[in-house]
Amino acid sequence: MKQFQPVLLGSDINAYGMARAFHEAYGIRTQAFAHFQLAPTRYSSIIDVHIVPGLDQPKTFVKALVDYGKRMKADHPDTTLLLIPCGDVYANLLSRAETELKPYFVFNTLDPALNRQLSYKNTFYETCERHGLPYPKTKVLTREGVAHGEYKSLPFDFPIAMKPADSAAWLDIDFPGRKKAFVIETPDELDLLINLAYDAGYQAEMILQDFIPGDDSHMRVLNAYVDQHHRVRMMFLGHPLLEDPTPEAVGNYAAIIPDYNEEICLKIKDFLEDIGYQGVANFDMKYDERDHTYKLFEINLRQGRSSYFVTLNGYNLARCFVDDLVEDTPFDRKTVIGKGGKLWMEIPRSIFKQYVADGPDKDRGLEMIKNGDWGTTLEYKKDRHFMRWLLIRYMFSIYKKRYAQYFKQKGNLK
Repeated sequence: MKQFQPVLLGSDINAYGMARAFHEAYGIRTQAFAHFQLAPTRYSSIIDVHIVPGLDQPKTFVKALVDYGKRMKADHPDTTLLLIPCGDVYANLLSRAETELKPYFVFNTLDPALNRQLSYKNTFYETCERHGLPYPKTKVLTREGVAHGEYKSLPFDFPIAMKPADSAAWLDIDFPGRKKAFVIETPDELDLLINLAYDAGYQAEMILQDFIPGDDSHMRVLNAYVDQHHRVRMMFLGHPLLEDPTPEAVGNYAAIIPDYNEEICLKIKDFLEDIGYQGVANFDMKYDERDHTYKLFEINLRQGRSSYFVTLNGYNLARCFVDDLVEDTPFDRKTVIGKGGKLWMEIPRSIFKQYVADGPDKDRGLEMIKNGDWGTTLEYKKDRHFMRWLLIRYMFSIYKKRYAQYFKQKGNLK
C-alpha cells in the first residue's frame, strides 16, 4: 500500500468520525485544519487539529494548505496527502481552489457550477425535477419577492416548512428565535419570521415547503461514495429515530438504525452518475404517507455529521477514500448497497429510551442496545484521555438538558 496522510478540514463530530475511521482501518493519526476548535476533537490522541484563524476565507484557506503541502512534499515526498472536507464551508472553498491545491493533495470535489447547483436548495430541487426525483412542493422566494409580499400566496396549506436556500450563509445570520429551519403554523407567524430573517441580513433565497406530516421516524438518510471516475461504489441507508431538538441544531440526527431499500438506492445511484458527481453524497429524505413516496430535502456535498454510522456498520468510509484516491483500485461497477445491524447514537442511552417514539423501531433499537450492537462516534476505546472522557460526559449531560427543555417544542423537518 502507498504511504498516505489523511488531512481533514474541520474540527467537529464529522471530523472526529472520519479520524476514527482512519484509525480503525489503518492505525493512523489524522491531521486536521480548522478556523476554530470544537469540542468533539479536543484532547484526542487520534487527530491533531491545527487552528488557522480565517481558514474559512478563500485566501487564508489556500495559503494555509499550500504551505502545508509544500512542507510535506519536501519532508515526505513519497506520502500522498488525502484531503477531505468535513463541512459545507470547506467543501465550497475546496471546489473553488482545485487548481491551487491539486499539486499537493488528492481529493474529491465538484466544479463550482455543479457545487452551486447542488448546494442551494432551490437549484437542487430544480435538478431533482429534471431527473424525476420526488421532493416536497416548494415555493422559492427572493429578498425582493419577500419585500413585495409574495409569501402571502402559497400553493399549499399550513403548516409549512421554512428554511434558507443557502445553508452556509445562514450560519452568519442571527435574530431572536433563529433556527436551522422552521415549522410554521400560521400566516402571521410566517410574516414575522421571514421578515426577521431578511432584516437580520440574510440575502439569498428562502424556501417555503409543504410540510410532510410525521415525526423523526419518517426520516431517512442515505450516504453514497462516488469515485473519481463518477461510479457509485457504496451506498448505505439509515433510518433516523430521533433528532436534536435544539433550535440551532434542529434536524441533526441523534439516533439511527440501519435500513435497506434497493429501489431508492438505485434511483439515487443513477442520479449521481448522470450528473457526474464524485465524493461522498449525503441525502436527507422523508417518507410521505399521503402518496407513499420518499421525498428528498437536500444533499450534503460531503459525509454528514452522523456518517460514522456507516463505518460502525462495517462500511468504513476511510477505506472508500483510500481505495479510490490513493490506490485507484479496480471497480467492477457492482455497487455495494450495505446492510447492517448496529444502532448509532449521539446521545446517552437514557435519552433513546425516554424520547424515541414507542413502536417496532424503538423495540429493535432497545434490543440492539441490550445485545451490545450499538455505538457512538465520540466514545472510542483507543482514544481514552481522561480529559476527553470528562468532556464527553459533560456533552452528554447537555443533551439531557436540551431534550428536557426543547423536545416538545420542536418540529420535525429538514
